[in-house]
Amino acid sequence: MSVRVTLIHNPAAGRQCAGEATQLHNFLSVAGHEVRYQSAKEDGWKRALKKPADLIVVAGGDGTVAKVTRRMVGRGVPVAVLPSGTANNIARTLGLVERPFEELVRGWERPRRVKLDVGIAAGPWGERYFVESVGAGLFAGVLASPSRKELKKGKKGKAAVESALRRLREAALRCESLEVTAALDGRDISGRYLLLEAVNLPYVGPNLHLAHDSQPGDGQFDVVLVTEAERERLLYYLEHWQENRERIGMLPTRRGRRLQIEWTGFALHIDDKLLPKAKAKPKEIAGLVEARIDGAAVEFLVPA
Repeated sequence: MSVRVTLIHNPAAGRQCAGEATQLHNFLSVAGHEVRYQSAKEDGWKRALKKPADLIVVAGGDGTVAKVTRRMVGRGVPVAVLPSGTANNIARTLGLVERPFEELVRGWERPRRVKLDVGIAAGPWGERYFVESVGAGLFAGVLASPSRKELKKGKKGKAAVESALRRLREAALRCESLEVTAALDGRDISGRYLLLEAVNLPYVGPNLHLAHDSQPGDGQFDVVLVTEAERERLLYYLEHWQENRERIGMLPTRRGRRLQIEWTGFALHIDDKLLPKAKAKPKEIAGLVEARIDGAAVEFLVPA
């Protein structure tokens, strides 16, 4: 019995085997799957996810995997990933990076089924799912930079990761700390922070390993809290962590399930979405923001 596969492909993501739609379609068809192809760059990708399928396959990077994952909450259809992006933080968390596509596809026959928590970020805008992280300070500031898209042009793979790390280091040198009123699971954590980030995965951004103890489906996130007094520690981490992954000191973190922030309109991000919107109304840029893990999850197929 053939497996009905909906393939969501980002043709802009860069990896040798994932460059062409026809190659991917044929690759999965030869493996015995009944394939429906949909480009993630076209409007029809949301409709494609609603059509009957036994498996959703995502060929792309974190942006594509995350937007599909957010749509699959509560659907009961598993997701599989063919990582072909820049950082591939979600695929790295699932142990899928640097494995041949052939091995990954074969492994779907008898896979491990891994639940990945999907968080909820609620605020004046309503509610939105998140997969990677929610935060304020350094990361949100870099996302808000007008030059971000220009700096990304023409860069892929390792070059793109290194470029992103350089931008973070440059921003960390000069960014101002942010006064934040916040609580984690009811405990006051208010203070002035260069970085306040609730991370749902071990890896975020340009492969930064911020949450060593994080596991998919563990029902918690890690809140990274970096104060002005720890600026040098942050700079050292951004400069050296990739060359000294195991021994470098981690940034301060706390674990929890519910983060509440009194939002006064400062730059805030939910995954790759930046708030407030450029044309937001006054009532949409202030109020209580809550990020929480409360049972929402999506099942991923991971080769044993």
